[in-house]
Amino acid sequence: MTGATTLAASSFAPRGSLAETNRPAPIGAPVMAKVSFDVNGEAHRLELDTRTTLLDALREHLHLTGTKKGCDHGQCGACTVIVDGRRINSCLTLAVMHQGNEITTIEGLGTPDALHPLQAAFVEHDGYQCGYCTPGQICSAVAVLAEVKAGVPSHVTADLNAPVRLTNAELRERMSGNICRCGAYSNIAEAIGAVAGRHA
Repeated sequence: MTGATTLAASSFAPRGSLAETNRPAPIGAPVMAKVSFDVNGEAHRLELDTRTTLLDALREHLHLTGTKKGCDHGQCGACTVIVDGRRINSCLTLAVMHQGNEITTIEGLGTPDALHPLQAAFVEHDGYQCGYCTPGQICSAVAVLAEVKAGVPSHVTADLNAPVRLTNAELRERMSGNICRCGAYSNIAEAIGAVAGRHA
């Protein structure tokens, strides 16, 4: 009987009591966290639901809509951004995982008046049609050229002891995570090859 009396008393504990303050958060309530990172050279501090992807933080909270949401499953590459020099699918990573990182989106590569060499090459070689995948393609290509320059091998690199050369097979392998539904692949390859040739 004593146990039942104690249970009944705790059920009617006054508001603000210890019994109430120890209650868990309601099921489904968002857990918020603060995160700071640099995006395109500018520092940002956000308070986000811990389930927010980096893609949604960029698009919905920072209003950088150049990065596109395609499949939302990491299969199309439309959401590719560069984090600390490496390309990632921003739809597959949580924003809170990038505390202190340096993030570059398509907006940070160039401006209409001062295009990045790859942006200019995509225009020159008609490397886009609808343009939806283009920001991800360009961000990925920037990182590909950096990988090649650093000597990072790919799945098709034949000789791991020789300098990496951006052959057609290398280029296609490295860009295979970026899908162009319009089929402008040959023009995309020409644009990247042109920039690689200028910087070789």
